Amino acid sequence: MNYQGVIIEESLDDFSILEELKILQTKVEKVTPDHKTPWLKQWTLHTVEIPEDKVDMIANKISRSFDKQHPNWYADFKNDKFHYIIYANKNFRVD
Repeated sequence: MNYQGVIIEESLDDFSILEELKILQTKVEKVTPDHKTPWLKQWTLHTVEIPEDKVDMIANKISRSFDKQHPNWYADFKNDKFHYIIYANKNFRVD
């Protein structure tokens, strides 16, 4: 079963990972103090679908693609079985 989740475009240094994903929806939000990213004016949120057979490869690529100047970003995606939580150079898969 494929995975779905959200990736914030502004969290990435390397946008090429987005070309490897099926983008289902894109939403742009104006940044507010609650976002805790005052260096940005907006968040571009891409709802993506990731094939089950590529999920580990994509998770690794995302973890290496995050903004290195602001390392607290994360992304997550899940299906009915597993939930992937991805940080810079760290990935977690939970039931």
